[in-house]
Amino acid sequence: MSGDNSSRLVWFLAGSAIGAAVGLLFAPQSGAATRKRIGQKTSERRESLAGSGKEVLDRSRELYDKGRKIADEAAEMFDRGRKLVQG
Repeated sequence: MSGDNSSRLVWFLAGSAIGAAVGLLFAPQSGAATRKRIGQKTSERRESLAGSGKEVLDRSRELYDKGRKIADEAAEMFDRGRKLVQG
């Protein structure tokens, strides 16, 4: 059984080496160019996410202000109604 496990390990390592070699042969760009591109895309996504977050924050503030105004108006109407009922 130990020989079977070592045989599997050898085949796994061989397959990994072959896969890595094939990946290097068919890579469209060099490693440095790929890392640079990944860095650029990450930066773009980060900026996009920050912009989206700012938009959501601005919209949330607008909705909060609108809700606060409605609540204030409702409280004012409640007070007027209470005064009318009390006489």
